[in-house]
Amino acid sequence: MENRKPGISEDWLSLIIGLSVFAISLGALAGVDTLGWGINTHVWTDFSKAMSPYSKNYQGMPALLSLFLTFLFMAASMATCAWALRVNVARYMAGFTTIFIISYTCWVAGHWAYIAATPDKMEKLGIPWSMNLTGEAGYIIALLAGLFIGNFVPSLGERIKECVRPELYIKIAIVIMGGALGVKAAESQSLAKTVMFSGLCSIIVAYLIYWASVYYVARKYFKFSREWAAPLASGISICGVSAAIAVGGAIRARPIVPIMVSSLVVIFAVVELVLLPFIARDFLWQEPMVAGAWMALAVKTDGAAVASGAITESLILAKTQAETGVVYKEGWILMTTTTVKMFIDVFIGVWAFVLAVIWSTRIDVEKGAEVKVIEIWHRFPKFVLGYAFTFFFFLALCLALPDIIPDAKLATGEGNIFRKLFFVLTFFTIGVVSNFQKLWEEGIGKLALLYVISLFGFIIWIGLFISWVFFAGIKPPTI
Repeated sequence: MENRKPGISEDWLSLIIGLSVFAISLGALAGVDTLGWGINTHVWTDFSKAMSPYSKNYQGMPALLSLFLTFLFMAASMATCAWALRVNVARYMAGFTTIFIISYTCWVAGHWAYIAATPDKMEKLGIPWSMNLTGEAGYIIALLAGLFIGNFVPSLGERIKECVRPELYIKIAIVIMGGALGVKAAESQSLAKTVMFSGLCSIIVAYLIYWASVYYVARKYFKFSREWAAPLASGISICGVSAAIAVGGAIRARPIVPIMVSSLVVIFAVVELVLLPFIARDFLWQEPMVAGAWMALAVKTDGAAVASGAITESLILAKTQAETGVVYKEGWILMTTTTVKMFIDVFIGVWAFVLAVIWSTRIDVEKGAEVKVIEIWHRFPKFVLGYAFTFFFFLALCLALPDIIPDAKLATGEGNIFRKLFFVLTFFTIGVVSNFQKLWEEGIGKLALLYVISLFGFIIWIGLFISWVFFAGIKPPTI
């Protein structure tokens, strides 16, 4: 059975699946442990103790059964996506099974104590040293595994390409993540307000500086046409794949334009993903919220940016504890990254509409049609609505009923199990689609040169400066 025209976009599916996981987790608020059987992965020296069900209500359940149920739950969700996308469900599920097995294996490997244990846990685990990366190292291992398959085992990459959808996986994860961040925000209200206000301000500044700078360089020095310069500026400076595709559609660029830009975005997102969190750990560990904002402003694509925020948080928390003994609460650095990135995504729809109006009325008048306000809705990333809903739902609930916070933590903790697994799938599939040789053969050398000059010449450093201006001195809550 061949693929048919998609019946629904991945953007809508991510919203639906993410909210479904969120809704099921709400059973914990009523005393019903609906997702406690989900697999929880621990830092381990003895592999037999690497996994267990998340909730104490399911502690008698064998770990392998917990893992199998977790797989079935995610597989059912992805089968629904395959059906809605009108692709071959059997082929999709065969590929998803492969992806899940490899990704979860990488996740468990990343929790090996010599890689993941933080200084406060080494004595308990009986080990003399560790890389102190925490279990988030599993993301890096998954990325490396995906890169290996994408570049050295392309036949396998081809067989599983149906379900290699990093944007879908990360958007589902972000919708789920909103609830946990809402609970954290309720516990530290003043800091949450500061993060949101600063995030909004920093994004407005970034849009005004980034896009204009890249567009100018593309036109003035590389002599790209407007058709190329606008998607390039959007993909390089704003939000990678989503922005390039949205703007390409808004100005009616040929399909090859956003595709080539998107390929570059993925490649360089991988490079940033590997380098920037470690740079942040070494030079920004005393300004953790600056580091979190920097990941959002510097790393393109939702998956790579949020994942970079997760790795940066784990590295900085471990280094801060090792250097000073201070233990920050988890989630705040990542919330900064996600919040700033959320504002970027919110503005993609608005920016695409603005450019659609400009192209239709000023540049491409003879081909332009009437631009309607509904275009904003068409371009708006729908998963952002899910993230905002889950965030504000738990924020409002916990502020109104403080006694419910323990149950809310259980609910979001169980949902977070699936958020982490979707994150791992994102890392692995980003690696799989990053076939460097094939993209080079397609003739993206000139585009890549512009990307390198723009990204490493000024975008990363302007992003760091903006992050410092708005977030310097702000610290996460301590334990």
